[in-house]
Parts: sequence; C-alpha cells; structure tokens
Amino acid sequence: MAPVVPPDDYARALERLHAGMRGVEGRFPRFTERIAEAERIVADPALSPALPDVERRFLGDRLRRLHEAVDGAGREQVLHGEPHPGNVLSTQDGPLFIDLETCCRGPVEFDLAHVLDEVSGHYRGVDRGLLDRCRELVLAMVAAWRWDREDQFPDGPRFGEELLRALRAGPPWPALDAVVRRVAGP
Repeated sequence: MAPVVPPDDYARALERLHAGMRGVEGRFPRFTERIAEAERIVADPALSPALPDVERRFLGDRLRRLHEAVDGAGREQVLHGEPHPGNVLSTQDGPLFIDLETCCRGPVEFDLAHVLDEVSGHYRGVDRGLLDRCRELVLAMVAAWRWDREDQFPDGPRFGEELLRALRAGPPWPALDAVVRRVAGP
C-alpha cells in the first residue's frame, strides 16, 4: 500500500518535480502517443478480444474526441506521466517521485489527472477545464489498457469495467486514484 502523503505536501512535491523538469533537455514522447496507443488497443479486436463491441465503439469514440480536445491545449513540458501514490516515496525530506519510465511531454494537468482532487486543489495555476478533460482522458486510456490482452495488471478486467462505468456515469470525472481506491478497497 502506498504511503499516505498529505495533499498539500503531495501537491508541493509535484510542483517541485514539474519545476525541475522544465529545465530537462532531451527527447520525450508527447502524451498524445499514449492516447494513440490506447486507441490502437481499442480499435483492434485482436489486441482487446474481451472488450464487448458496444464498449469498443463507446471507448474508441471517447478516446478520439478527447485526443482532439487536449492535443495542443495548455503549455507543454516534461511530465512524470503517472504520478499516482504508488509512485511516491515518503522520505525525511518529504515526498519523492519514483518510476520515471513514463515521462512524456504534455500539460501539467495530464499529470494532475492521476491524483485526487484534494491534491490538485493545492496545485497552483491549474486550468480546471483542461484538468477535467485530462481526468476523463486518463480514465479512458487506462480503461483501454486494462482490456489489452497482454495486460498483467492484477484484476485488470474488473478495473476496466469500473473505468467504463465511471466514463458512462459522466462528470464530475473522478481522478484515476479515486477509481483505483474504490475498486481495490482499503
């Protein structure tokens, strides 16, 4: 179980990480490449054979619409890519983000879509409309990954179904972490 980090400490640590990453040079994939990966999984029944056709159409349409809505929105920079609580260590110096293999370029709202409202509410300068679209997008992307035939996430199909339910329920969009907590339980 991930350590419990107070929301304001979590937000400050993420702000520090983002500030430090603004100066990082190098080639990083855009966050839209991750959207395209999710779109490929949903579009190809061979990659997602257990995904019912009605859900395939729903999720494919949702991903396409959101891809168009967020592409080019917000100021892009290098991001963590998945700053959820499982990627945070509690240290004597405060929270520390680990698992940087998913770094990408995009708006900070894409990173904030992974964390609870209590955290994003402490992050300064957030475009709330973009954050809302990114929350919906992250739910759709992760739903697609849970239907991937090669997904090894524990209890992936159950998470995929819950993510589809959250998308069908409509706004307000929960953060990915909220859905994970709801499904995984205490």
